Amino acid sequence: MQTAFTAEQLADPDTAASHAEIRKCVHCGFCTATCPTYVLLGDERDSPRGRIELIKAMLEDGGPPAASTVTHIDRCLSCLACKTTCPSGVDYAQLIDHGRAHIETHYRRPLGERLLRWAIPHVMNRPRHLRFALALGRLARPLEPVLEAVKLGPMAALLRLAPKASAATASPKLRPAEGASRGRVALLQGCVEPAMAPSIRAAAMRLIARAGYEVVLVEGEGCCGALSEHLGRAEEAAKLAAANVAAWTKAGPFDAIVTTAAGCGTTLKAYGHRLVGDADAADVASRSRDILEFIGEVGLPPVTRPGKLSVAYHAPCSLQHGQGIKTGPAELLAQAGFEVRAIAEGHLCCGSAGVYNILQPELAGRLRSRKAANIARTGAAVVAAGNVGCIAQMAPAVSQPVIHPVELLDWATGGPKPEGL
Repeated sequence: MQTAFTAEQLADPDTAASHAEIRKCVHCGFCTATCPTYVLLGDERDSPRGRIELIKAMLEDGGPPAASTVTHIDRCLSCLACKTTCPSGVDYAQLIDHGRAHIETHYRRPLGERLLRWAIPHVMNRPRHLRFALALGRLARPLEPVLEAVKLGPMAALLRLAPKASAATASPKLRPAEGASRGRVALLQGCVEPAMAPSIRAAAMRLIARAGYEVVLVEGEGCCGALSEHLGRAEEAAKLAAANVAAWTKAGPFDAIVTTAAGCGTTLKAYGHRLVGDADAADVASRSRDILEFIGEVGLPPVTRPGKLSVAYHAPCSLQHGQGIKTGPAELLAQAGFEVRAIAEGHLCCGSAGVYNILQPELAGRLRSRKAANIARTGAAVVAAGNVGCIAQMAPAVSQPVIHPVELLDWATGGPKPEGL
């Protein structure tokens, strides 16, 4: 694809990086078949190659983008299915992140949107605030139809995503390895997951310790920056990344930095790109592992509860497209004795996509319904999903319990039965 950036524009590192990626795009159209919004809407501007054209024009012009451009870029889920499909190797993540940052800097949104985008990180990045908001959401859930009727879709989506209250699970700051120690890992504590599904962290700590590794919850660690990145707040995301890198470097060394939320893992693995020239950030990125990736590398502890429970495995976009981890999680579940069933259209997003289901509830709802129908066709007893956002998105739409795979693996190797079962 041809570009018309000026030498002055290309002096900016982000613009230079985007320029290189834009020029790789040959408009072949392979990406359109795997793009969820194009599959739903059939609008070229809601396809990856169409958005690349819009981002190119927006960055070349340099000023405030047109409202229509913002609409189509906002509709992108950042699922990165296009990145998996692209034969030219276009780094679409670079382009959509840069495009969102440009919009955040140069475009003034309506007041309601600004307030919502301000509230999301102030609540979701703080587990205490989020726990309080979830409690209110559960109380206010009967108001969901009213909010839909008065065109307050994002507020209705928030109520819909509030899960049932789960038992608080206290996690020690350090869990020693069981048996002979094989190493030491840091476990990302996260923002949303501790408030919505604390049992996931507890299961991960037990499983990692059972595999022979000491598990540490590091003081001074905070949000990974994924939510800020989704909202186009690049500088905020970089500050959060730098704080985490400093905390892990001070508390280290660690053999791995493990995440239980696939979206966070994708962000951690990009820290070297986000903090260019920072050797510690590059080291953190190289040591970052999804929990399922880590257990696949070090080996699943002996299975003590073999069984044939049927499990439909949902691969989060951030895991299969963002991190390139495709078959390993399903293979682990099979090793643990579960009967794993594939979900049709497994490459398509469920509609969660960070905070997409709040900001774009109509499209997210359509994707969720499509995913739920495909899950129903599997006839499985349980759905396994390795990202808390996917779990919250799908749970209201399916009849089966939706559980993180680490809870199933923990149960199979000696841990307690998952609360969802």
